[in-house]
Amino acid sequence: MLDLHRLKALHAVATYGSVGAAAEALMVTPSAISQQLAKLERETGATLLERSGRGVRLTDAAGVLAQHAERILALVETAEADFEALRGAVVGRLSVAAFPTAARGLMPRAMKELKARHPDLDVVLYEREPDRQIREVARGELDLAIVQDWLNRPMAIPDGLSRATLFDDVVDVVLPAGHPLAGRRDIDLAELDGERWISSSPGTVCHDWLMFTLRTASVEPDVSCVADEYPTQIALVAAGLGCTIVPRLGRGALPHDVRALPIRSRPTRRLYTLWRTDAARRPAIRAAVEVLREVSPQPVSSRAMAHADQ
Repeated sequence: MLDLHRLKALHAVATYGSVGAAAEALMVTPSAISQQLAKLERETGATLLERSGRGVRLTDAAGVLAQHAERILALVETAEADFEALRGAVVGRLSVAAFPTAARGLMPRAMKELKARHPDLDVVLYEREPDRQIREVARGELDLAIVQDWLNRPMAIPDGLSRATLFDDVVDVVLPAGHPLAGRRDIDLAELDGERWISSSPGTVCHDWLMFTLRTASVEPDVSCVADEYPTQIALVAAGLGCTIVPRLGRGALPHDVRALPIRSRPTRRLYTLWRTDAARRPAIRAAVEVLREVSPQPVSSRAMAHADQ
């Protein structure tokens, strides 16, 4: 009989392309993955891995078995979700990921409330960028993800995932207090043409959105500093090194030497929580989504769960 843990190891190697990457995803050692695969080879009587340069590649037999493993693991997850739903108990382990500002501005309250309501539920939080979260939820490495979707740059949701909208997070321009426009009640981005900007790293969601938004307003970004954490960006603004655009979630109190101005076009990002559709009946997931909605600072008008691209 095929062992489920060994099938999971094979599926991880097929998904991530190497023993090392599979071990990292499953949070075990490469040696443990190799041992599972060696036992699986003995069970099946087939060679599953072949040396390829400095790495390994799956044989045709391993590819067939990995496809079956994917279906078997999905069925096991559905069975576990159905069993938990039948019991109705919010128990077990729930792995949740959130991007940095949501991890800081939303998850502490949510985790505290979940612990108070469901003491037998073990919630584990990981800080991840949205693209990575989506991949890891789709692959079954995470149970729940908190992601962002800029309303002028919609995010694609893969098949097999469901989502619920949490709230809309408005962003503001942050300027040095001595800036000529700092005393305004609001501002048009076009008025900041020629300014220097502080941005997140190229290739991140926030950097790409900032570049797109400024260019849409006919402002060509002149980036003076690159920093991924918003508190660092705000500190750089306070030092007079440029201006930036910062969401309100998790921003905290601003230093006295900067000013946050609303933007007339009200750029907004929408926060969602995502989970695998096959696991939707798990009481733990439903309980977490309920609490995340309750602690959200600015609920959107529609509170019904939205299922994306099913």
